[in-house]
Amino acid sequence: MSKRVFDWLASSFGLLLLMPVLVVLAILIKLDSVGPVFFRQERVGMGGRTFRIHKFRTMVTDAEQRGLQITVGADARVTRVGQWLRKYKLDELPQLLDVWLGRMSLVGPRPEVPRYVACYP
Repeated sequence: MSKRVFDWLASSFGLLLLMPVLVVLAILIKLDSVGPVFFRQERVGMGGRTFRIHKFRTMVTDAEQRGLQITVGADARVTRVGQWLRKYKLDELPQLLDVWLGRMSLVGPRPEVPRYVACYP
């Protein structure tokens, strides 16, 4: 079985199985703070292709204007629900959609932000 077929089948199963959890998490995010449910960010994938990754939003909507792009320690920009999502890595679940769409793979290197990729030799 090819890697892409495995990714598609596994992400399809994961999305179907986790759909009720994803809906509840989306509702909690909306109730906790103003803004969209998803955080989308440009990342660099295989072959240098850029795409927009999906994650549950864990910070206030204007977080990039309020501080650094990297979050360290107890960052005031992280919402209450966001702290919990980050602790249990639940903010990463929407990436199953990116796997399902063929933008990412379940196994492989983590897609990086373009500005960091530009620093690679």
